[in-house]
Amino acid sequence: MNSIILPLLVIVRLTILDAFRRRILWVLFILTVVVVGISGIGFERLVTLAREHGSSELVIQLGVSQMLIVVAFMFSFILAMTAAFIGAPAVAADIESGVLLAILARPIGRSTFLVGRWLGLALVAGSYALASGLLEILAMKLASGYAPPDPLGAAGAIALQAVLVLTLTVLFSTRLPSIAGGAITVVLFGMCWIAGVLGGLGTYLKADLLEQVAVASRFLFPTDGVWRAAIFALEPQVVIAVASDSGRTNAQLAANPFYASAGPSTAYLAWIAAWFVIVLGLAVLSFRRREL
Repeated sequence: MNSIILPLLVIVRLTILDAFRRRILWVLFILTVVVVGISGIGFERLVTLAREHGSSELVIQLGVSQMLIVVAFMFSFILAMTAAFIGAPAVAADIESGVLLAILARPIGRSTFLVGRWLGLALVAGSYALASGLLEILAMKLASGYAPPDPLGAAGAIALQAVLVLTLTVLFSTRLPSIAGGAITVVLFGMCWIAGVLGGLGTYLKADLLEQVAVASRFLFPTDGVWRAAIFALEPQVVIAVASDSGRTNAQLAANPFYASAGPSTAYLAWIAAWFVIVLGLAVLSFRRREL
């Protein structure tokens, strides 16, 4: 057992250190702080102006909550691209440079190397995404006095989204050049979000094909399903109550890409866990069969 765990921990440690040696992570961190600061100032000014014009606290809360969801959407795309960027060269770059020939000559199996590399990058991407999400929510709280009902759940969902993107990118990295693998994953991420939007419209328009495409995309690449979980965690209960009492049907509400009436089911969360096992297993199998 130690012959597997110790090399795995070594690969995880080296992967984390290598990620922090890349200046891009520090640049992204600085940009995140700048964006959070600017958005916090913007929220504070908007809330102040709304109160000066006599808006009620309920209206302000509704407005701020919806703006936070839009900001979270922006962050989710940025974090997805970041995850794809750090995951794309996970294996491909070492194959192209010949570094793997030296590493795998030691008593380190290909499976151990790949899982260790993925785990190290997942810790980096997940921690960065979680910290960024919580930092934005804290800035919102300080600027407006409003906090979502489940800030940890919302930030955790966005972090999970980033790890999903990273995992698929690592799979592509075992076969494709770095740039190609990262680009394909980002495109698939965007396509799945669009499929989710079209699925909501399909529910409203009673277009079964669009609904089926959305459902299939949420199982093949669950990023949009996880995004819905983030929306639900960011929505105050008053939004759901107002939407339910507005007289609109569930089909009409489903057409809104920034609204979720419920969180993910236990079965769907179980599928996401299985998805990680399947995709990581495919990555290991692909890497084992790759000629170096």
